[in-house]
Amino acid sequence: MGYRILVADDEELLREVVSEHLTREGYTVFLASDAGEVRSRLALGPDLILLDISMPGKDGLELCGEIRDRVGCPIIFLTARITEQDKIRGFEAGGDDYITKPFSLSELSARIAAHLRRDERQRRSSGALSFRGLTVDLAGRQVSWQGEEIRFSKREFDIIEFLVMNRGQIFDRERMYELIWGIDAEGDSGVIKEHVRKIRGKLLEVTGQEYIETVWGMGYRWKR
Repeated sequence: MGYRILVADDEELLREVVSEHLTREGYTVFLASDAGEVRSRLALGPDLILLDISMPGKDGLELCGEIRDRVGCPIIFLTARITEQDKIRGFEAGGDDYITKPFSLSELSARIAAHLRRDERQRRSSGALSFRGLTVDLAGRQVSWQGEEIRFSKREFDIIEFLVMNRGQIFDRERMYELIWGIDAEGDSGVIKEHVRKIRGKLLEVTGQEYIETVWGMGYRWKR
């Protein structure tokens, strides 16, 4: 699947059970027990957050309102109580759904899968794709990390767009130069190496992650 789930709950047993279950389902899982840990885990680029309402220090509703402008992924509240006012406050804070404790793991999986599918459809329809917290807006020709734009030149974005649209496939420098610059372009494929180096540097500086992979002896590809 490749999706990243952040599980934020102060109950250690619940975190462990949910983490083991979601890991078996193929998700990458990060854990947090309080608001401070949630904030620090946001840099890992979760695709969905399970957020307990009753956490120490700052409850989930307040925390959701605080972090919503930094993350666009679905947020599902975990709660032992659910009143109409709770729902209203949660949706106003930017939450997407509730699941009431105790819950079945099968129901949890179904809710998560439904929200991830919906989020993916919305991103595709808007021309925006998300990769471990990085958003590539193809229509707007912008790249952003947690709402902050990372600036790229026209050719740098052309390379990002090409690799993203063909993610998982490997292209050597000559083929990339031909397809991006055009078969009649003057120059040589060495510019691809320099542009990729600059792209990697900008992405690593802001996100701390690698998105373009070098397959030695073969070429480059966008990591799935």
